[in-house]
Amino acid sequence: MTILEFPEPPAPNGFSPAVVVAAGSRIVHTSGQVAIGTDGVVPDGWEEQTRLVFRNLGAVLAAAGATWADVIKLTYFVTATTDLPTLRRVRDEFVDVTRPPASSLVRVAGLFRDDLLIEIEAVAAIPS
Repeated sequence: MTILEFPEPPAPNGFSPAVVVAAGSRIVHTSGQVAIGTDGVVPDGWEEQTRLVFRNLGAVLAAAGATWADVIKLTYFVTATTDLPTLRRVRDEFVDVTRPPASSLVRVAGLFRDDLLIEIEAVAAIPS
């Protein structure tokens, strides 16, 4: 994976502006993952939900043969943008902060359950 650096726009906060994937890599697109535990329980709060979403997403990536090091793009769907520092801090527990994936964040009116605050989907490139 190559991360491109650009003089403009200003440096992003914790993500890469673009990622180039080597030819021949296997690409994995995940479905959006939410903070529902295997017991069906949704934890309270941004930190707990974000951490569970990343754990759930990690399990999906592993099942597809990918690791967090292979993730090149994250897309976040959040119901509010009031606690983005918490989201970034939890994300940094999982991704390589020296080579962060490209990212997009979309604030949505709601997710499929009223108690869910965040959904994340990923794209990973597994080197051949």
